[in-house]
Amino acid sequence: MQADRTDTGVATIVAADAVDKLVALDTIATAVGSRIVGAGTPTPTVPLADGVWAQIEIPKFGEPPPLAIDVHATAGLDAARAHARTLADTLANATPWSLSLMFEG
Repeated sequence: MQADRTDTGVATIVAADAVDKLVALDTIATAVGSRIVGAGTPTPTVPLADGVWAQIEIPKFGEPPPLAIDVHATAGLDAARAHARTLADTLANATPWSLSLMFEG
């Protein structure tokens, strides 16, 4: 993963549901036919395509949902948004989560 690249685009999907981070990562990996990379580390990811991955941001202790799913793409913001739309559609069909895209277009 190249998460430290400055040209990496990020698009966020919000799930307004109480979902454990590891359960959410496993659900995403299963829904897209992928795997969790870096399980047990502070920044596990789910590869979505070449140069594209999802990471989960969870609320701090004591805060309610939402669960933020950040889709990163080394090809930039437009690619991140396109993959986020696809992932949101996939998750809408595979889960009961209430999903919202946190970007326009």
